[in-house]
Amino acid sequence: MPTEVYLVRHGETMFNQLNKVQGWSDSPLTVKGINDLKVTARNLSQVHFDRMYSSDLKRAIDTVHLMKDANEVSELGKIKKLPAFREVFFGSFEGDDIDETWKKVAVAGGLKPETDIDKIINQLGIAKFREATKKADPRHLAENSEELDERMDQAIDQLTQEAQGLGRVLIVSHGDFIKTLAIKYWNQANGSHVIPFPENGSVTRGILHDNGKFEIVDYNIKNNELINF
Repeated sequence: MPTEVYLVRHGETMFNQLNKVQGWSDSPLTVKGINDLKVTARNLSQVHFDRMYSSDLKRAIDTVHLMKDANEVSELGKIKKLPAFREVFFGSFEGDDIDETWKKVAVAGGLKPETDIDKIINQLGIAKFREATKKADPRHLAENSEELDERMDQAIDQLTQEAQGLGRVLIVSHGDFIKTLAIKYWNQANGSHVIPFPENGSVTRGILHDNGKFEIVDYNIKNNELINF
C-alpha cells in the first residue's frame, strides 16, 4: 500500500528572524512562528495520520508536537526522530550572517560578491553552489551535493522501512532539505533548482510507493491554503 507523506517545514525561528545561517544549529521558534504553526495545525486537525515524525533538531520537534496536539482524528504514539531529515549542514557558517555568507560562497564559485542566493544558484547551478559553499567554509565541513544526496537516499530508505503498512504519515523537516528533495523527486522541478523556497509551516506532499520509489506531488502548500487541500 502506498504511503502518503506530509512534509511540514518548521515554524519561523529566532535565526530566521535575525537573518542568520541555520542548518544543524538551532534556535527557538518565535511567537510569529508558533502562531503560523497553529494555522497549519488547525488546518490539518481533521486529517488522519498513522504516525508523525520529525528531524532531531528542536525547532522541528517543537513543531511536530504542535501538529500532534491539535490533531483531533489520529491516535498517535510517541514521536520518533529521524535524523536523516535534518536541515542541510553549512559547516563553519552556522550562525553567521546570511548575506555575508552568500557573498563568500559567490566568490568561491568564481562570481562577484552577491547576497541573493537565487542569483548565485542560477549562475552556478545547485551542485556547484553546494561545492562552492564547502570550498568557502574555512573548515570545509559544509555538505556538498554528493553528501546531501547520500543523506536524502538514507532518509527515504529509513522512511520506507518505518512506513510499511501505513496509509499517511507526517514529517517535520526543514526548508533547504525539503527544497532539495523537491528538486530530486518533484516532476515539475525537472531536476532544476529554480523552485520557490518552502514557507515556514507549509506542507509538501509526497507518495512513497511499495517498491520504495518516492515522488513529490504537491509542493509548498501554504498553511492558509490547506483548508482547501
